[in-house]
Amino acid sequence: MILQKYKTKFYLFDYLCNMQTTKKDVRALTKEQLRDFFVSQGDKAFRGNQVYEWLWHKKAHSFEDMTSISKETRAMLEANFVINHIKVDTMQRSEDGTVKNAVRLHDDLIVESVLIPTKTRTTACVSSQVGCSLDCNFCATAQLKRMRNLEPGEIYDQVAAIDNESRLYFDRPLSNIVFMGMGEPLMNYNNVLKAIDKITSPEGLGMSPKRITVSTSGVSKMIKKMADDEVRFKLAVSLHSAIEATRNEIMPFTKKFPLTELRESLEYWYAKTKSAITYEYVVWEGINDDAASIKALVQFCKYVPCKVNLIEYNPIDDGKFQQASEQATQDYIDALENAKITVVVRRSRGKDIDAACGQLANKS
Repeated sequence: MILQKYKTKFYLFDYLCNMQTTKKDVRALTKEQLRDFFVSQGDKAFRGNQVYEWLWHKKAHSFEDMTSISKETRAMLEANFVINHIKVDTMQRSEDGTVKNAVRLHDDLIVESVLIPTKTRTTACVSSQVGCSLDCNFCATAQLKRMRNLEPGEIYDQVAAIDNESRLYFDRPLSNIVFMGMGEPLMNYNNVLKAIDKITSPEGLGMSPKRITVSTSGVSKMIKKMADDEVRFKLAVSLHSAIEATRNEIMPFTKKFPLTELRESLEYWYAKTKSAITYEYVVWEGINDDAASIKALVQFCKYVPCKVNLIEYNPIDDGKFQQASEQATQDYIDALENAKITVVVRRSRGKDIDAACGQLANKS
């Protein structure tokens, strides 16, 4: 414990020394580091608790917002730190009630997040990267260059902004969060987990981890790491085919993460967490709308407890990825239900504002 305390103070000292040229985001500091900072300034440690509460629970956008703290202290914070808060640059509302935010970051990069309302709940679809690390051929985001990972505070801010919009437009707080926006969450693992920790903390938004779903395109080794880290949120996997060659055609990066590895990682996940998996699955004409694809999916679903979301596709161009027929979708439903596998058809929301699945590409 003593060694850890000295390490914490060393890192804080190093952090503050580096601020001589560039002011750092105060939200990168833990509560303990904030307490140590105030002590180093000759103030009381509890002042760090106050600032921490303003940053995360009260969602302060500036030091001036921290009205319970003296003007002198706020000026001192201003001299040493910044708050790299997001700004909702533009907001679009769909005919079906869906809201899309174009979120401007402190370095003027843009990501998108979406509020999806239903009669009983509101869901935030949030981004984890600017652009994406992967190369899924059907997705608009994958056509963007990955610029950088989002910081924990930038992910948290998207959720907080959508929570505010949910209260304003639908008179109820945000109920669910899905990491299905721009980027591959497991390629920004540490920051995503830090953001979720803040979102679920009573000192943050206080949301239940069971109402959060992290969706991955199938990064096997990171699925195992999540299980080892004993996360409490839900897991979804963008599968789209249980035939290796077809899956590789849809998502070329999966050549590095074959289905055998994915299966093993999901079995490991379930053994550790006892949490069922959701498979996200789009049926495309001429790609995976045949009997062999249906049979392969049914077999893959038998490995671990799961459910399947059949997602209506939203074409991003006139290319080969086009929504399959209603009959093809019904064939999937029949086969899955006959095998006693839960299947839900997810209809598109927000198509008219390019806010639907696969459409997020900074076109606001």
